[in-house]
Amino acid sequence: MIVKTKFKDLFIYKNKSFKDKRGYFKELVKEIVIKKKLPFTVMSYSKKNVIRGLHIQTKKSQGKFISVLKGKIYDVALDLRKNSKTFGKVFTCVLSEKNSQSIYIPPGFAHGFCGLNKENYIIYSCTKYRNASSERAIKYNDKKLSINWPVKKPIVSKKDRNAMTFFEYKNKYL
Repeated sequence: MIVKTKFKDLFIYKNKSFKDKRGYFKELVKEIVIKKKLPFTVMSYSKKNVIRGLHIQTKKSQGKFISVLKGKIYDVALDLRKNSKTFGKVFTCVLSEKNSQSIYIPPGFAHGFCGLNKENYIIYSCTKYRNASSERAIKYNDKKLSINWPVKKPIVSKKDRNAMTFFEYKNKYL
């Protein structure tokens, strides 16, 4: 089932899950339902309190369908589509193995997340292949974005700590 948001083309997808005494079987994504082609799938693992992002490709921007295989994350999407009604606004949600929800983030958004459990396994199905030469990062803690990350002492990569501000990104790429 698709749940629309106030962000054009960004939606939450409630996965079908079939449980019994052995465990469960879960349908993660059906291209026919979400009407997106997803030729590139990757996985990441993050420990508790790890923040990754906010990441975007400036060329060949990817739409991302994100699901949590194990664990729980605080997921963040920043609208960078300059003609969008929600330009510069942030969408947040919690995705987990237990709530059985996924999110589709359309091209033109920066994306990041924070690991909330001890182990967090995330799978991304993307609309385009990775374009390493156009990967950029916006500061996860940029005050202009007012993201209320649910962690006091985040673990962040050097690349993400040294990322540009939203203002710098806007002036350079939009």
